[in-house]
Amino acid sequence: MPDGWITSKTPATLSTLPSIAAELLAASKGQKIWLLQGEMGSGKTTLVKALVKQLSVDDLVTSPTFSIVNEYGRGSEKIYHFDFYRLKRDTEALDLGFEEYLASGNLCLIEWSEKVNAFLPAERFEVKIELVNEHTRSIYFRVQP
Repeated sequence: MPDGWITSKTPATLSTLPSIAAELLAASKGQKIWLLQGEMGSGKTTLVKALVKQLSVDDLVTSPTFSIVNEYGRGSEKIYHFDFYRLKRDTEALDLGFEEYLASGNLCLIEWSEKVNAFLPAERFEVKIELVNEHTRSIYFRVQP
């Protein structure tokens, strides 16, 4: 990995995902904008499920591939989960109020963020997921100041 990236202490498997989610939440230093990077099927949505559960939110987490954004949580504390895979133009994100979501102060977990790069803040938490084999992933992360 390039300079500035930290490797998760444990290889990611379904059984280690809860502890990795806890590690990432601690490492994020409260950053609210998360970019989840990895190829199709690498486990981005599975990681979101573990993060949401770690934050004690009991909502059903599903991929927002068709809806583009899913909202989890109750009251004022929300988690927004974006999947921009199907975006044809980055301005489609603006049409659904992406900038307002980013400015909300709530946690925004963004899959396929490279499709909306022009609208992302410099301050963010980046997570890369790489396939090791069918059941194991390597997870790297960094906080962008």
